[in-house]
Amino acid sequence: MKREIDLFFFDLDGTIAETGRDLSRSVNFMRRRLGMPELPEEKVKEFVGDGVRELIIRALEGRRELLDEALAIFLDHYREHLLDSTFIYPGVEECLSHFREKLKIVLSNKRQEFVEQILRHFRLDGYFIEIVGGDRYPHMKPDPELVRPILNKYRVEPQRAVMVGDGKNDILLAQRVGMISCAFLNGLGRPELLKSLKADYYCNTLKELKHFFR
Repeated sequence: MKREIDLFFFDLDGTIAETGRDLSRSVNFMRRRLGMPELPEEKVKEFVGDGVRELIIRALEGRRELLDEALAIFLDHYREHLLDSTFIYPGVEECLSHFREKLKIVLSNKRQEFVEQILRHFRLDGYFIEIVGGDRYPHMKPDPELVRPILNKYRVEPQRAVMVGDGKNDILLAQRVGMISCAFLNGLGRPELLKSLKADYYCNTLKELKHFFR
């Protein structure tokens, strides 16, 4: 039986868009500039999900004295190259079109400017009533205070909202607020970790959501 939903929250990195390669290339550009060896792409992808500052802290592997310089190098490079290899996952547009009458919001820990740039480039921004990046509000996923004001704004009860994402922060956020959680298993997050969190639903493509919700 399908569940009635009023509002969908969608993660960006690893859920709507495969951004891992461009993030990895900018991280490794930063490391080369600082005289550090490159990291494997899959390793960098494990650092994604808690915002750019945490991404760079992890990529520095303990050399926090380089943080400010490293962050500036990364941001300058990524700003110019965030669309080099990034692509939209199969099924995304079909899903967004299917739920075109529903409220939909992008909820990402990525910086606002980058989220907006990616969505505009792929002409997906028009599907969403709001686009929320990690620096738009004082709180980030999985802090419940990020979404409670949004739910109140649109007068949506938590049990009629679903968080769709490929990261642990997406599932934890939903669970802490009382929303429905749906884990995307083909993103940047590790499937075994997502399964251990016991999300309400699991999907391999976003078009599967039309079988879960109405």
